[in-house]
Amino acid sequence: MSAKALILVGGGTRGTRFRPLSLDIPKVLFPVAGRPILSHALQALTKVPQIKEVLLIGFYDDSVFKDFLTEATSEFPQFTIKYLREYKALGTAGGLYHFRDVILKGNPSMFFVLHADICCSFPLTEMLNMFEAKEAKAVILGIRVPQQAASNFGCIVMDPVTKKVVHYVEKPETYISNLINGGIYVFDSSIFDVIGDARALRTEQVHDEFMIYDDSDSTEILRLEQDILVRLAQMDGFYVYETRDFWRQIKTAGSAVPANALYLQKLFQTDIDAPGLARASAYIIPPVFIHPTAVVHPTAKLGPNVSIGARARIGAGVRIKESIVLEDTEVKHDACVLYSILARGVKINAWARVEGTPVTPADHSTIIVKNGVRVQSVTILAQDVIVGDEVRCQNCVVLPHKEIKKDVENEVIM
Repeated sequence: MSAKALILVGGGTRGTRFRPLSLDIPKVLFPVAGRPILSHALQALTKVPQIKEVLLIGFYDDSVFKDFLTEATSEFPQFTIKYLREYKALGTAGGLYHFRDVILKGNPSMFFVLHADICCSFPLTEMLNMFEAKEAKAVILGIRVPQQAASNFGCIVMDPVTKKVVHYVEKPETYISNLINGGIYVFDSSIFDVIGDARALRTEQVHDEFMIYDDSDSTEILRLEQDILVRLAQMDGFYVYETRDFWRQIKTAGSAVPANALYLQKLFQTDIDAPGLARASAYIIPPVFIHPTAVVHPTAKLGPNVSIGARARIGAGVRIKESIVLEDTEVKHDACVLYSILARGVKINAWARVEGTPVTPADHSTIIVKNGVRVQSVTILAQDVIVGDEVRCQNCVVLPHKEIKKDVENEVIM
């Protein structure tokens, strides 16, 4: 039995909610817990020996993934990895249909489809077991979330006995279920018949004189969640595997911080000697990832849930907690960084304080309300930002190449 995996990576005109971090690096290549977001999915796919080929589908320029594919091919020799570039944004289902001949080459008995911006334990083997046991046509990953958060996701109504999906609504206006779409699927080849039928219906609608479309090519743009899963729920063979393990969507830039914490905690629990994980000590509160080329002063206190990137320099007496520090960043002596992201080349001067507001992964949001204003809970300093001596920067988003010379709070600095 052979299988393939398809990872939906989006494109350059997407990921706007991940700005300013996506201004210089695609969201799927942003480092979380010491490795690119996309690499976590590839690592999970190695646990499924039936997978021999992984296809990345998106509409980034080919050059964006050139270096990553070279490194990933070396790191994951278990399968071949290829990038399939859409000629334009075709939607999550439109891209699959466009490359259906490539996907079906070799007659795989099933294939996984993963959204790249998902942080979870990737229960792929369990989903595959359900797919085979139920003789299913499709299996979707489901997760329970608080009722107030459910309307932000696709919601699933399932038969509690058979686990069959009986109803699916993408971002419903009223509450129907707190079981949501986890963004990972197993399909057989019949999914292309469903997409083809949806495409034919769209074509009929476009030719209806009462339908007005701004895009003449709209028949090719199909969304997996809105256009296809709703149809699957009306058919036989569509099941949900419900996981109780951790799950988080990485949509906004700030959501990388709780995702970083979840991945680091998982790594620490499963492999305490994993490369890059720092040993617990008086100055290290695990889990903490430190790149081998980073320089950390012995008196700097790090953790928990901290990632330090390549060639970063952390000075004496520094305190860093619940944060991501990317490559070539410098944090000078006695500075404090809490609940923040420091992008490449950021410089935090002595006694400065950069901080956000604590959030929990269960919140599924990094937006908070302070003084009646919605602000980002995580402070984000984009590439080459400089924070002056003894300056305090709290709950701010700072665009690249800015210098902060005075205290700021709850601002977007452009």
